[in-house]
Amino acid sequence: MRRLFAGAALLTLALTACRLDARDDYLGDKDPKNFDLGHSPSPEELAAINIDVSPNGQGLPPGTGNGADGAKVYASACASCHGANGEGKPPAYPQLLGGPMGASVDFSKDYKIPRTIGNYWPYATSLFDYIRRAMPLTAPGSLTADQTYAVTAYLLSREGLIPPNASLDAKSLPAVKMPALERFVNDDRRGSIGGKAVR
Repeated sequence: MRRLFAGAALLTLALTACRLDARDDYLGDKDPKNFDLGHSPSPEELAAINIDVSPNGQGLPPGTGNGADGAKVYASACASCHGANGEGKPPAYPQLLGGPMGASVDFSKDYKIPRTIGNYWPYATSLFDYIRRAMPLTAPGSLTADQTYAVTAYLLSREGLIPPNASLDAKSLPAVKMPALERFVNDDRRGSIGGKAVR
């Protein structure tokens, strides 16, 4: 019986030692460079993905586009999913244009009200940013800056938010006032991370 207990104790110690060694590797006690995972990005790689646009327009690229050119880009790159008139193709592709607008629209009382560019987007720059990053679905990021400005101008003009012949660029786009801006409030909560106050 003593031999059985001694054997079990030795086996337990051996297994514990293996688990501790594996745990050390998992927790990073070994040099991560030995894992051959990832690489430090080059400045060019960082620039290619660092394309976010702030509500104030910071990050907008050089370029310009108007609604007439945007209509052509929309027809060739967007209409197949979002419809010829921005009506969408449910359930996969949402309606972009033509939703009810005005203070009487209450999304909290009727979830079926379509959230469109004119009645729901708070910033025109966010529209540009989203189109630039994620559209068209089959080739995200493939539109040039001029094409993205043009499509943005087309959509905003169709919603009656800018004149049909208006051109947009890094200066004029942030100046577009979206009707839905008042529906949103700034997140002014304050908290802490690791005992340090953050905003």
